[in-house]
Amino acid sequence: MSRRSWNLDEQIARYIAAHAVRESAALAELRAATARLPYAGMQISPEQGQLMALLVQAIGARRALEVGTFTGYSALWVAAALPPDGKLVCCDVSDEWTTVGREFWARAGVAHKIDLRIAPARETLDALLAAGEAGTYDFAFIDADKTGYDAYYERCLALARPGGLIAIDNVLWGGAVADPRKRSADTLALRALNDKIHHDERVTMAMVPIGDGLTLALKR
Repeated sequence: MSRRSWNLDEQIARYIAAHAVRESAALAELRAATARLPYAGMQISPEQGQLMALLVQAIGARRALEVGTFTGYSALWVAAALPPDGKLVCCDVSDEWTTVGREFWARAGVAHKIDLRIAPARETLDALLAAGEAGTYDFAFIDADKTGYDAYYERCLALARPGGLIAIDNVLWGGAVADPRKRSADTLALRALNDKIHHDERVTMAMVPIGDGLTLALKR
């Protein structure tokens, strides 16, 4: 995650914040609360949240998935963009961090839309597939452990309907993916997935330089 779009200077970042983001009071308060916590840099930027909310509305999403919830800021953006009867299944392993967001989900009036599953994401996604929910989700956001991304992508692709959209965070990884000298496990995993999706004929894709890089994959 990244709290600000990668490689933007301060002046442009302030302009975008002032002209491209419609952040509710609950979103702004949750972002401020998260900023005071350890690992605050894991939170997505407001402009990325705005884009994701627009995409959720543009495709008429009613059923959504999130892999990696942290303090719930991205979940709040997505849940608020869903219709009143929409549902967002959130996958995370930390009760501590996700608890931060629950107060703000309730304050925003979207808590009833969010089904938080505290368990390894692969287990949750496999359980959804086993329950016959393949091809029934409209939108998925992946932002968890990077070495698990490929597994999450494949499961979200199976769960997505044709025309469903998968958004994958941190695909630029601070520029490390473009530097062959960078060889960490996370960098290698992201680099491999970027190459895979670029050639994946199951989807139409675009890589957007917002936040720390966001890949959008539309299931054919």
